[in-house]
Amino acid sequence: MLTTTPSPSALQSASVQQAANESFVSERRFYDDKNFPKGFRRSGDFTYNEAELLEKHGVAMQALAEGRQAPRNPEESHFVEVVRGNSAPGSLLEKIWVKYVKLASGKPFYAVVGTTLVKKADAEYIDDMIDDDVQDEPELEDDQ
Repeated sequence: MLTTTPSPSALQSASVQQAANESFVSERRFYDDKNFPKGFRRSGDFTYNEAELLEKHGVAMQALAEGRQAPRNPEESHFVEVVRGNSAPGSLLEKIWVKYVKLASGKPFYAVVGTTLVKKADAEYIDDMIDDDVQDEPELEDDQ
C-alpha cells in the first residue's frame, strides 16, 4: 500500500487554517474602501491567499489592534503584542496585518520629474524677491 505524506507547505497551510479557525473569528468580511477601493485582491499588493485571509479575519484583527476586543487565546495575545511593537510578527496572519498597516498608512507619492518641494518660508522669500524685481524695473514713459 502506497502512502503519501503531505508537503511541508501543505502542513503549514493546514496549521495556519486550523489556528485561524480558532482565532480571529468574525461574522463579517473586512474591507478598506478608503485605502484599497478595488479590494485587496485587485490592489496588486497582496497575494490571493493573503487577501482571502485579510478579508476573512481582518475585522477581528482590527478590533484586537484597536483594543475593542480582548484576546481570547495565546495567538491573539501575541498578535496584540506585535501590534504594540513589543514582538516581531511570527504567524502568517500577523505578517499580513503588519503588511496591511504599512500599506494603509500611505503609499509613497512620486512627484513629476522636475518639481521640487518648497518650504513655506522659502516660498515667502521667493515671493518677496519677485515683488522686489517687479518694483525695481523702471516705468516706461509714454511719449505720445
